[in-house]
Amino acid sequence: MNALVVYHSEFGNTRQVAEAIAAELQEAGAVRTLSAAHLTATDLQDVDLVVMGTPTHKMNLPEAVRPVFESLPRHSLRGVTIAAFDTSYEMSALLARFTAAKRIDRKLRKLGGKRLADPETFYVERHHEGPLYEGEIERAEQWAGSLLTQLNGRKR
Repeated sequence: MNALVVYHSEFGNTRQVAEAIAAELQEAGAVRTLSAAHLTATDLQDVDLVVMGTPTHKMNLPEAVRPVFESLPRHSLRGVTIAAFDTSYEMSALLARFTAAKRIDRKLRKLGGKRLADPETFYVERHHEGPLYEGEIERAEQWAGSLLTQLNGRKR
């Protein structure tokens, strides 16, 4: 497996989650982590799995990440398995529908990606600054492990 974990992080929380996910995915093959600011279409070549995460800002993607999706060619993820995550403070059930992970998932699928798992949120204290709640890094590792399990199930 060749995986790419892409992230945007302003306070370090999303980067920590991305690194934990990447470390877990390394059990199954080569994994690279990359800041979303540096993502190009070339980075997506020969990749089997793309996992992407950002913080949720104002119930949406951060402004800095939006141009990343616009810069990628149409169908640049055709046939690539994808998963999305975000970091956010805990919101009410009504507002929880508006997370960055759900928007990332939609954008990755629009580029041709095949969803492996539902978008996931990892929680921080005090809005965006964090820190991450205790146990969230371990939960990110478990989520990445579940991605591997689902990938193995698809291969059968």
